[in-house]
Amino acid sequence: MIQRERIEMTGQIQGVGFRPAVYRLARRLGLTGAVHNDTRGVVVELQGEAVRIDKFLENINLEPDKPPLAEIRSCRRVQIERVEGEETFVIEQSDAAGTALSQVTADIATCSDCLREMGDERDFRHRYPFINCTNCGPRYSIVRTIPYDRPNTTMSAFPMCHKCAAQYRDVADRRFHAQPVACPECGPSIHLTDSTGRTLRTGTDEVVSETARLLKTGRIVAIKGIGGFHLAVDALNEKAVLRLRERKRRDHKPFAMMTDSVEKVRRYAIVDELSEGLLVNPRAPIVLLPRRSDSPIAPAVAEGVSTLGFMLCYAPLHYLLFAEGLGVLVMTSANLSDEPLICRNERALERLGDVADAFLMHDREIHRQVDDSIIHFVDEQPVPLRRARGYVPAPILLECDSPQGILATGADLKNTFCLVKRNQLILSEHIGDLEDAVVYRHYVGSIEHLRGLFDVDPQVVVCDLHPGYLSTSYAHSLKDVRVIQVQHHWAHIASVLAEHGHAGPVIGLECDGTGYGTDGAIWGCECMIATLRDFRRFGHLEYYPLVGADRASKEAIRPLLSLLRQAYGDDSRGEPLSWLRGHVDVDASLFDMVCEQIDRRINAVNTSSLGRVFDAVALLLGLGERNYFDAQLPMRLESVIDCDVDDIYAFDLVENGNEPVKISLRSMIRQIVDEVQRGAESGAVAARFHNTLAEALLKMAVLARDRTKLDVVALSGGVFCNRYLANRLVKRLKQAGFEVLCNRGVPANDGGIALGQAAIAACILNDET
Repeated sequence: MIQRERIEMTGQIQGVGFRPAVYRLARRLGLTGAVHNDTRGVVVELQGEAVRIDKFLENINLEPDKPPLAEIRSCRRVQIERVEGEETFVIEQSDAAGTALSQVTADIATCSDCLREMGDERDFRHRYPFINCTNCGPRYSIVRTIPYDRPNTTMSAFPMCHKCAAQYRDVADRRFHAQPVACPECGPSIHLTDSTGRTLRTGTDEVVSETARLLKTGRIVAIKGIGGFHLAVDALNEKAVLRLRERKRRDHKPFAMMTDSVEKVRRYAIVDELSEGLLVNPRAPIVLLPRRSDSPIAPAVAEGVSTLGFMLCYAPLHYLLFAEGLGVLVMTSANLSDEPLICRNERALERLGDVADAFLMHDREIHRQVDDSIIHFVDEQPVPLRRARGYVPAPILLECDSPQGILATGADLKNTFCLVKRNQLILSEHIGDLEDAVVYRHYVGSIEHLRGLFDVDPQVVVCDLHPGYLSTSYAHSLKDVRVIQVQHHWAHIASVLAEHGHAGPVIGLECDGTGYGTDGAIWGCECMIATLRDFRRFGHLEYYPLVGADRASKEAIRPLLSLLRQAYGDDSRGEPLSWLRGHVDVDASLFDMVCEQIDRRINAVNTSSLGRVFDAVALLLGLGERNYFDAQLPMRLESVIDCDVDDIYAFDLVENGNEPVKISLRSMIRQIVDEVQRGAESGAVAARFHNTLAEALLKMAVLARDRTKLDVVALSGGVFCNRYLANRLVKRLKQAGFEVLCNRGVPANDGGIALGQAAIAACILNDET
């Protein structure tokens, strides 16, 4: 019997070749109807025998009919009235309200089909460094404006030859409407220059061969890729890596590495099944992996941490280089210090002429620079530490449409921003730290570009409460918009709620380094009862005075002396302080100045920052006295944990009438000082410290459940980028009967703040309509 069904699908099914796949399958099964995109996914109308419609739905979820990048999350079937006289199946124009976002998708690693063709001497794209198809290649990084057609991308400079054009127009071909499609006859090309821009080699074979030779001899090469330049050097050559650190002005932060197979990665790091799946994923992120004890990676690549960051080749050019016998390369973002990633040839020569010995460049313009994404695992689930290439601009979807366009300006550190269009939360790629003037200009320009690209006209702008944030100032500088300010830690919890489609209320546990509180204090270890509409502070880490403003986040002696003064009271001026002077490697004048600032409350603010407690304990254990990059000392503290130690230190929950419950760590600090004085192993102390924090947060959550009857806990904040603490706390919460929600698609650090801000604003606007 002939029937007609309307099938509404959601998931990662826009911009991944899904509609052509639907078309081909429907035609093969003899079904008529149509397919189009809307703001929520893809809508298919199928007419034919019921058994054929069932077969369609079975096959579209299976290879080879399912496109490699497609992920169907939901499928709703509704029988509708038949259309008489319909004879064919067509691809219809998409819903205009969803067109912009559905057309612009993430940059994806080279697929196996393209790699096979690139290695085939009989194929006309043999050894072509820019081979791509509908299933792979650049997207987001090359688009200037919509609609996403070749004239509106940086490929407009390369008219298609007749062979490429024929594939582009053939709906049955893998390159149907693949905008970057090209070949050696009509597409971009590579060349090699020295640091002055003088051409050294042209032609793919000569350029690749000479570049590989330079890398094997310890030279630094700037390599232009998909989203920008990398600075590459042999990761086994300690002198070469140190030279790169000196020239790049990056003395401490770990470098990422690249190789061409999982088997090679296993020589240097421990790769389990979950990690392997992520390494070979088409998004091709950097994956943080446990370092092998016998790893020959140069020590200067990643000192003071127990993990190594690896990614596999994701551009055809990468594969050609590694085919020349390269082993493993440092592949770090090409910039100086914390400036934005460089993507233009002229800029690379200007800024990196004193850094790189040679430049492997190409003539395809990168319109949107995009860093590599970084992923780690929490509770056996992948979670981004930096969300960028391969993941952006895929939206997070709201249950309801926002009645107005929204811009969320994010935080000042690890900034991202977020646009809201109807039910779509469009989170930008990683921007960086806004205190750098170059980064701030990039931030402002990026907002304007994405507003135009996705056709979003924000009438509402949402920002942080902190009056000193540049992102807050930017929000207030915009004209003819309504500004909503959202407390930092509430936004963290809201990011989790938005990801999970959970409106709340939940028990929110938020732990980080700093966030402006509603009482003017600097919050950083919070328990709140939160929804997307409001929050109530239930508890927090006991306040301690922090002196020195921004210096306190870098100089660990500042929080350490404050915590000692709190733990010992007036007694801290005696034996504990005298012992500490001789124990820590801190300049005596700085030590005395901080003591005086604490005593006289000079430039002091109350804080509940948990991040600074990590700094203090790391200094006590002799792991360093300064954060040269964000969370350096906490990372070192995590790296020395003895996982066989399961006990904890003493702590207290302090209740006082209607005031928020306070976690007191005074007993813990005294016990740590006592153990360090007695020469305890750093690994055991570090383990007990982390275990204590997990137990204190668990106890706070249990008390909140007793008072509110809520049994769902949401975790967020930069402290939960600490895998040991996050995993232990999640496990303990589940053992206590809680449902636990964590960030999964966006970072738990400040890279997720904008998403939470946007979700809160959308909820507020919906409540008002």
